[in-house]
Amino acid sequence: MPVTFQSAATADVQIFNELAQYLLGLLGKRPDKPGVIQHDKLPLAIIRIEQAISNEEKAETAEDALNCVAQPVPRERGNGLAQRARPLLDMMREADLRHADISWAI
Repeated sequence: MPVTFQSAATADVQIFNELAQYLLGLLGKRPDKPGVIQHDKLPLAIIRIEQAISNEEKAETAEDALNCVAQPVPRERGNGLAQRARPLLDMMREADLRHADISWAI
């Protein structure tokens, strides 16, 4: 079941429940009930999600380096956290610029 994020700054964004749980968990929030990310908390929220993306990319690079002998062709990228979280991050950045809150509901 998707979680719908809403803000006066942008169009709605829908994210699958598992990803929403992970992203909101990074922010200390729970998706199982409606909630709000207040506009003054958005800069820190953006940093936390960007850090999680960076950590995932570093882990994948390290794993590729460890497997380079056994895996001559590097794996394809493209379905990682960076791509899946982009719609919410874009919403957060725009809401931050416009000083708008973001709410969510299942």
